[in-house]
Amino acid sequence: MARVVDDNYSSSSSPTLLPYHTMELDSSSGGGGGGGAFLSPTLGQLLKRVGDVRKEVTGDETPVHHHAIAMSPEPRALPFVLRFSNLTYSVKVRRKLRQAQTKTLLNDISGEARDGEIMAVLGASGSGKSTLIDALANRIAKGSLKGKVTLNGEPLESRLLKVISAYVMQDDLLFPMLTVEETLMFAAEFRLPRTLSKSKKKARVQQLIDQLGLRNAAKTIIGDEGHRGVSGGERRRVSIGIDIIHDPIILFLDEPTSGLDSTSAFMVVKVLQRIAQSGSIVLMSIHQPSYRIMGLLDRLLFLSRGQTVFSGSPADLPGYFAEFGKPIPENENRTEFALDLIRELESAPGGTQALVEFNKKWEEQRKRISSSDQHGFIDAPQDSRGGLSLKEAISASISRGKLVSGATNTDASPASMVPTYSNPFWKELVTLSKRSMMNSRRTPELFGIRLGAVLVTSFILATMFWQLDNSPKGVQERLGFFAFAMSTTFYTCADALPVFLQERYIFMRETAYNAYRRSSYVLSHALTALPSLVLLSLAFAAATFFAVGLDGGVSGFFFYFGIILASFWAGNSFVSFLSGVVSQVMLGYVIVVAILAYFLLFSGFFINRDRIPNYWIWFHYISLVKYPYEGVLQNEFEDPAKCFVRGVQIFDSTPLGAVPTAMKVRLLQTLSNSLGTTITPSTCVTTGADILQQQGITDLSKMVSCDTPLAPLYSRNSTELESAEETQAQSLVGALYNSTGNIASNEI
Repeated sequence: MARVVDDNYSSSSSPTLLPYHTMELDSSSGGGGGGGAFLSPTLGQLLKRVGDVRKEVTGDETPVHHHAIAMSPEPRALPFVLRFSNLTYSVKVRRKLRQAQTKTLLNDISGEARDGEIMAVLGASGSGKSTLIDALANRIAKGSLKGKVTLNGEPLESRLLKVISAYVMQDDLLFPMLTVEETLMFAAEFRLPRTLSKSKKKARVQQLIDQLGLRNAAKTIIGDEGHRGVSGGERRRVSIGIDIIHDPIILFLDEPTSGLDSTSAFMVVKVLQRIAQSGSIVLMSIHQPSYRIMGLLDRLLFLSRGQTVFSGSPADLPGYFAEFGKPIPENENRTEFALDLIRELESAPGGTQALVEFNKKWEEQRKRISSSDQHGFIDAPQDSRGGLSLKEAISASISRGKLVSGATNTDASPASMVPTYSNPFWKELVTLSKRSMMNSRRTPELFGIRLGAVLVTSFILATMFWQLDNSPKGVQERLGFFAFAMSTTFYTCADALPVFLQERYIFMRETAYNAYRRSSYVLSHALTALPSLVLLSLAFAAATFFAVGLDGGVSGFFFYFGIILASFWAGNSFVSFLSGVVSQVMLGYVIVVAILAYFLLFSGFFINRDRIPNYWIWFHYISLVKYPYEGVLQNEFEDPAKCFVRGVQIFDSTPLGAVPTAMKVRLLQTLSNSLGTTITPSTCVTTGADILQQQGITDLSKMVSCDTPLAPLYSRNSTELESAEETQAQSLVGALYNSTGNIASNEI
């Protein structure tokens, strides 16, 4: 009878039930049943075993001993085999004044990788290492990639690959102010099944910390240029950890040892070896491995200008190059010799074509020799040796402890066995908000810089526009203050551009494998920014509203504060949007400054809406400055009983503004007689409604179509209004001219 050895249940010193146990299924040497003869389990038996394991993991049943099906004494009875055949990838290269040319980055690349092994792709810079990893990880457009990629003989669907695999980028994209443990815990919240309890997710994180060798750095922040944190090797292992938190079946890595010293690089690959031995396929590109790292690799694939020049185990290198006529000298690093030889051939006239052709013949010869070996059956979904189809292998993998982001084992197809996302929308929103606020709270200097900029700007504006009066000049100064203040709120948001650009790449990495929805990220980003924006808006509003002498009282202040808050929020969202479009900080600053200048130009301050040409009017309506500018004007001038120009003040903005007051009074009398009305020094000539109308802030819009029923009425009213205003203006000018002439004659 077979026995089950379970690491999680065998030790009485481990009270916590871990959701990621590993089982070894051994057949006893004695007893009936053929004494070690292989019996292939049926899918029903596998699913029953998976269900039993899941009940124990979720706590629905008390752990008991299980009698497993008698299986092969081989330690790896449930294999995964990733095979790629004839991969070819070409791109169009455009050059100045020349026709686009086709450049082949991958040319007929074939190979295979198995679970429990590390496959390394080697070659010089530009050989196609990273391109091959991207092609296998489905990070290249399907239409431009030719060839076949299968897992256990079945084509890999994009949805399935996203969940059962992980891709570790070359750069370490991490939140600098989170600790190692917190970083991995947030990854667990995103990637692990929602059915797992909080305690089991924490247990998974602790086990992964030990597996990565990060126990001493668990409470240390990641760090960046301004904050000291973990070392480069530890940071790289954390990057690996957040992508393998769900224990993927396939792990892709793009030069994981790049930029590390030899010791750190060896430790990283040592961690990858442990990951592979846990039942994962590990594929990585590496530039030039050391002698110690070579001892950890199981399969090598050398590329040269997109073509295969060697594919096999490290032990095959000496015989391969000896047959090629370039034997590897003793006591020399095999990979260094191979890479140096490849570079030497690349610089020769014939290139590496001879080595490419030799590799094809060598592989054909090796296939003929090993035609009876088990490698000849790796693509069979189920054969006499008990190979499993993809669905059966995934089900069995779950029973062995592979989490696979909440995969189930009751669906008909492999792709339907995995959910698109591990968590519901609200859970993603809460987790993202918590992570963002935790990282922001530990960088108070960023908020301090923005607050300082807001306070300095508000202080300058308050002292510059101190206690404005209601004279015509005061009205003009108010308009200038509002235009500058509303645009300033957007300019201060540009300080957050570097932070958004840093998070952009983290967002791209996490959403590439469906860690969370894009919509949940956008909404959480907007919500977490709100508290700091409230403080900035309150500081700006309190420093300027009463100092400038704005109207509206308490209700007007809160409306003014709301407009400022909306401006900050819109500016924050605008900068966040730009961070998704541009990739460089300096380029982002240039674009932010330029676009905000255009927004101010078309806001309606420099030129009224009615005066903007029709072909530019659309920019007026997309201007982010237009709406808060008109809002604060409405708040300031909405009181119909408040007068801003009285009697003799109508001369303040004319050449007659410098004449004595007595002469202005006599001018008013003359105007009254000429216009047939009574205008005294206390008569209100201009109200807030008049100012709003002068600024084009009316119910009618220039965007009204000529095809609408209101168009004739609008055109007629506008024409009549312009005619009446023109007649009144001519009468006023004539009266002023006559009055001035009469007064001048009398004075003489």
